[in-house]
Parts: sequence; structure tokens; C-alpha cells
Amino acid sequence: MDFDYFSIEAILAENQKIQCTFKHEIPGMGHLGGGSERDIAMLSKIQIPIWLAYTMIYSDWAEFNIPAPFGSRVRNALKAEACSVRLSNLVGAGGLWYGFGKTIMDILSDEQANEMSEMLTKAFRDRLVEVIDQAQHFATLGQAGTGGSSGNTAQSFREGLDTTERELFSLAQESTKRTKHWYEDSDRKRG
Repeated sequence: MDFDYFSIEAILAENQKIQCTFKHEIPGMGHLGGGSERDIAMLSKIQIPIWLAYTMIYSDWAEFNIPAPFGSRVRNALKAEACSVRLSNLVGAGGLWYGFGKTIMDILSDEQANEMSEMLTKAFRDRLVEVIDQAQHFATLGQAGTGGSSGNTAQSFREGLDTTERELFSLAQESTKRTKHWYEDSDRKRG
């Protein structure tokens, strides 16, 4: 995923909100909390977009905790069975879990950022085999689906894919279809 000024994925990831605890009273900025308060009181907890949180955190006006989609509960679930976690449900905005994680890493200390990076990378690696396997399987089926509990499990997994994983799924599926088409055409020419 590109994180540049014109990247839609970067814009969506940076628009995710994180909860900040304000260290100081900030006059005239109460509207950030969405309430009717004129000022932000010290120790107020307010959800703000990450693009705004950068300024608040680096100016030492606020601090934040790692958001729930990357907390210990999700980490433990990923360690237990990465493919069972529905990443698309964790962050909203099209399921940009990896992108949101990358933006969170940018404001963490080096040690915390390394831990986050390891978690994101391990989750991606653990899920990639299943993404490619299902893409190849469904590409060979064409429009037909599978029934039974294994079909429901596969469908549930595909619905929980992050946007990045969905893109890889589509690419692998198209590649499998083209390979199958090439193989069948070359087989007819030999026969």
C-alpha cells in the first residue's frame, strides 16, 4: 500500500480515529469532541482522526493508547488462529487493517513500532497461504460455489479479508483463470 499524498488507501487509513487523552486544557477546541463544551478539559478522552492526532501527540498536548484493533485481544486471536480473525470488521472504512496499523506505527516508539510491525507481518504471512489457496480454488470452480460447513468457513474467511488481502485474492484468482485458460488452449493445440 502506498502512503503518499494522493493514495486513497493512505487517506482512509489516516482518517481512522484514535482515542487521545489530553494532557492540558485546550481553550476553544471543544468541538473536536463533538459535544457542546467550548474547551477541552485536561484528561479528557476524545476520539480524533489520526492525521490530527499526530499534531496533538508530537506537540505533547495529548497521548494515546494503542487502539483495540491492535490490542492484546486481537493479538492473542491472531496468535491462536490468524485465519479466524475477520480483519475487515476491526477498523471499518473498507477494512484497511494493515494500512491503519502502518499509520499507528508512525507515532509509536521504536520498540512498540517493531512489535506492531512483527504482528502485522506475521498476520499477513499466516493468512497469505489461505488467501491464495482459496483464490485458486474458486477460480477453478468458476461461478459455482461449494456447500457444506467447509464452504461456509471459506466464505466467512473471504468476507473477513482486509482490503490488501482482497486485492491479492483477486490477482491470484485472475492469474489462476488465465493459467487454466492457457493450459486448456495449449492442450487442444497438441491434441
